[in-house]
Amino acid sequence: MLSLLNMKAYLYDTTLRDGNQDRKISLSLADKLQIARLLDSFGIDYIEGGWPNPSNPTDEEFFKKIKEVKLKHAKIAAFGCTRRPGILAEDDPLLQALVASEAPVKTIFGKTWDLHVTEIIRTTLEENLDMIESSIAYLKKHSEEVCYDAEHFFDGYKANPQYAIDTLKAAERGGADFLVLCDTNGGTMPWEVEEMTKAIKEQFSTPLGVHVHNDSGLGVANTLYAVKSGAIMVQGVFNGYGERCGNANLTTVAANLHFKMNETFFAEQSIAKLRSLSLGIDQIVNLPSDVRAPYIGDAAFAHKGGAHIDGVMKVPRSFEHIDPLSVGNDRVFVTSDQAGGSLVVEKLREIEPGIDKKDERVAQLLKLIKERENAGWHFDSAEASFKMLASRSLGLFKEPFEVLNYRVIEDKTLDGVSVSQASVKLRVGKEVNHQVCEGDGPVNALDAALRKALLPYFPCLAKVRLDDFKVRVLGSNVGSDAKVRVWTTFGDENEQWNVAGVSANIIEASWLALVDGLCYKILKDTK
Repeated sequence: MLSLLNMKAYLYDTTLRDGNQDRKISLSLADKLQIARLLDSFGIDYIEGGWPNPSNPTDEEFFKKIKEVKLKHAKIAAFGCTRRPGILAEDDPLLQALVASEAPVKTIFGKTWDLHVTEIIRTTLEENLDMIESSIAYLKKHSEEVCYDAEHFFDGYKANPQYAIDTLKAAERGGADFLVLCDTNGGTMPWEVEEMTKAIKEQFSTPLGVHVHNDSGLGVANTLYAVKSGAIMVQGVFNGYGERCGNANLTTVAANLHFKMNETFFAEQSIAKLRSLSLGIDQIVNLPSDVRAPYIGDAAFAHKGGAHIDGVMKVPRSFEHIDPLSVGNDRVFVTSDQAGGSLVVEKLREIEPGIDKKDERVAQLLKLIKERENAGWHFDSAEASFKMLASRSLGLFKEPFEVLNYRVIEDKTLDGVSVSQASVKLRVGKEVNHQVCEGDGPVNALDAALRKALLPYFPCLAKVRLDDFKVRVLGSNVGSDAKVRVWTTFGDENEQWNVAGVSANIIEASWLALVDGLCYKILKDTK
């Protein structure tokens, strides 16, 4: 237990389970694996993968597939509940499913509020205590760590303080590694969280955690007060997704822990990538990003008033509480059309070290980026598209092939099966290559034909996978003539990369993304 590092705080993300309960989100297996990779790369300590049981086949499959992913840091947690009343822990099918997941960490919730014990699960207070203790003791035999989520803790403590404490004692007797205090209804006030967390801290030696919902708009504040009062495991969801009003937003929590509270945690070394992580997750779940999100939103450091702009240009901290670059964001001067300059230059130096912001090519690229962003591109969540655009603009990438023609034909067979056929004609050097392929839909057919045409010249593309493909309608025009952004994730044996394509024509947008995705592989393999 506590084997990660000697940190003051541990970040526990539950996007894949609690965030997936958001009414606008339905994560596929591919989505879950992608998000897990992002969270691990950022440095999250614990990633809760879901609730493995026969009624959740996607979650069961996740725990099988995540074993094949080489995680750098994170521990995977499986979620569940205490045994049912009247049976032994080892005979409970849901606990057996947790063990079968082989996740190193098991997190289970149990009833803390006596109302839930007697009126919801309808058992005795004594039986509930044994359910908690025996379930944790059983899981401890099959886990590196067991976290106990004390569901409705704060409401339970207010209703019956002694019984709420007794439930935590039962979890401690069972061997829980963390006692996580949950504000499940999200109605507790910050000063109440502070007072109750301090009271529990004085009575228990087991490390405390906190899991807060946002029904009163206080998810972040309540989480920070719990940390201030002694909780060290910080549970939440990046971007705050979740049931009802969502969960404590780990994006904002992590930034506040680092910049405002000087708490040490492993992921703080990646805090400059916070905006990139947030936007990347938004893209995978296919939801628009919150422009007013603290720290990482497009408007977080946007200045429109003349006096504000004048002040920021003279002394940035006069109107900015942190340096926007420290979280991967940038200031925007709305009235003077100066946006994104310093951040773009920083990114360009990764491509061409030593480039000066006064370089004419930088100004030209900034103009091009603004035009693309206004047209619907979103380079923060499509880094490979940015690198391709920058490499082309700086003259660092010579187009490896010329597209002469491409088209897609949709047909339906006599037995009613739809068939997509794509043809692609390219010029590579002095040779012209024309290929035709069928596929499961137009994008699959285009992808197959493009690869078939390129493989003889670029064998490295044989290892490239198309891991994800999403389409979002842009702007207020949501009819069939609306502009769309296609966002795709490619991967090879070493990494994944995201590219975008934008057009009023979904086939053209898809084509632009496919070409950029494969060109990026050619670019990085020819450096």
